[in-house]
Amino acid sequence: MMNEPLILAENLHVRIGGAQVLSNISLTITRGEIVTLIGPNGSGKTTLLRALLGLTRPDRGFVQRKSGMTVGYVPQHFARDRAMPLTVRRFMTLFGAPAAEAIDDALARTGVSGVLDRQVATLSGGELARVLLARAIARRPDLLLLDEPLAAVDVAGEAALYRLIAELRSDLNCAILLVSHDLHVVMNQSDRVICLNGHICCEGTAETVARDPAFGRLFGARAASDLAFYTHHHNHRHDATGHVVPGQAAPNPVAGVEQGAGHA
Repeated sequence: MMNEPLILAENLHVRIGGAQVLSNISLTITRGEIVTLIGPNGSGKTTLLRALLGLTRPDRGFVQRKSGMTVGYVPQHFARDRAMPLTVRRFMTLFGAPAAEAIDDALARTGVSGVLDRQVATLSGGELARVLLARAIARRPDLLLLDEPLAAVDVAGEAALYRLIAELRSDLNCAILLVSHDLHVVMNQSDRVICLNGHICCEGTAETVARDPAFGRLFGARAASDLAFYTHHHNHRHDATGHVVPGQAAPNPVAGVEQGAGHA
């Protein structure tokens, strides 16, 4: 059911090590929407995700989650023990085993179908990011939480994977909460943007947030101006591995990918 509330947070306050990290956070995430959470480093984005998941206990306020909801989570950092033998096949089935067909489909959709029998420790950063996303979607979650999911993926690969993330909303009939610092890449994908800096500074559509003075104060007037008017067109698109597919124009929802901030 579209517009079904999956998570409701009311008046969240979180302190860590004596420091106030989050104050007075209230939000609702509903099925079928893509919400992007943006903010500078140290603004509390990861802490908010952890609070929504129940991994961090708020000092005040509460989080209500839909009963029986399945959550897919891609963390910002994933520590690998390079001395531990663990294949991708085994990793995909830890803590619950999706059907083999679901695993194969998820790995194919994220562009890493050939790594199933590789050791997780041998994966590149980009391959690991794709495997983590595949693992999250193989369980067909109601809610997909993505914390800087593609930080290690090259710029061309980001374009295809952000398109995939947009497709997952309808394919899985899920909600997606995406944390990112790459403003140009993700904001045009979003139904709603939440700008966080310890508290919610502003929220709304990408256009509304780009015009909000609070956004300009956080990211600078130049960023606000660029975001409000940013468009990008080219006469090809990229597949999930980042390779060019000639003669197929990239759609506007991923405007700005190739001119936005890149990654090593």
